[in-house]
Amino acid sequence: MGDVDLVIAATMAGLAAVSTRLECKSLADLFQRLSGVEAAATMAAIELLTVQGDKDAALSALKLKHFKACSDAFALALAHHFDGEQKND
Repeated sequence: MGDVDLVIAATMAGLAAVSTRLECKSLADLFQRLSGVEAAATMAAIELLTVQGDKDAALSALKLKHFKACSDAFALALAHHFDGEQKND
């Protein structure tokens, strides 16, 4: 966001934390909310899925123009749970 670089990871613990915060009823609900550029979902994911970088600075810099890039990043991070990578078997 802006000049703030972040690394996110869709770990199961992180996804569970985002799901709990958002009161999602299913994985499909969580995925839809993250990919659908919902403000609360985007902010929760930045806070709970960031593994490197200044998430507080990123949240402070967050603007609506960043939401598409966030949605794309969340989709990529979630994709490895569905694409059959050997480490996820």
